Amino acid sequence: MNKVNYGIDAPKVIRNQIVIGIFLLIIGILLSLNFYPSVTPLKYSFLSTAICLLIVSILMLLYSKFGKYKHRDRILKLHQWKGDEKVLDVGTGLGLLMIGAAKKLNAGKSYGIDIFNNYDLSDNSIEKTKNNILLENVVERTEILSENILKTNFSDNYFDVIVSNLCIHNLYKTDERKQACTEINRILKPGGEAIISDYKHTGEYRKNFQTLGMKVEKVGTYFFDTFPPLTIIKAIK
Repeated sequence: MNKVNYGIDAPKVIRNQIVIGIFLLIIGILLSLNFYPSVTPLKYSFLSTAICLLIVSILMLLYSKFGKYKHRDRILKLHQWKGDEKVLDVGTGLGLLMIGAAKKLNAGKSYGIDIFNNYDLSDNSIEKTKNNILLENVVERTEILSENILKTNFSDNYFDVIVSNLCIHNLYKTDERKQACTEINRILKPGGEAIISDYKHTGEYRKNFQTLGMKVEKVGTYFFDTFPPLTIIKAIK
């Protein structure tokens, strides 16, 4: 493989939305032909639902192809880089944030952890991530590990910066998301920064970090170049 590939986010969700959208669109068009006058009024429900699903799918694809690169830069700009940081990308996937951080380092190192689920990201595997690392020329400044943020093998107070985008919401239980926040706090150095981006549960993450004694601020929610709209919070230990 000789081309960097950061994948399509939620590919199966997009696929299902497109298939259902096209199916409903066909039904709506058939109903518009008045073959069955008694159910013709239902065409508006089918057509409107179909259009919504297809628009959402297009917006998700545009984010995967373009928006997430801008959002990566937005996240990384929230830290004042010195070049010697130890950085962790939680749910690194194909390495977009991890590699972006590595490019800002000289003596530091950027780590990425993931359980590599193809449902959340197309072509999601350690092999594909390593290929991106090689093509982006950051081999010496990165390390990719198959680990779960619920319990990592890193020692206490290890990282200067922890970043994550569209990851923690995949923990479906409230206590698991709380555990993830606790683990982030444990492996973050005093004075270190956790920059977390997600489309839901960010208020919950904020409360969890505050309970752990971290100083937390909501940086913003971004509607025009991310889909779904993503919120960033920054927590300082």
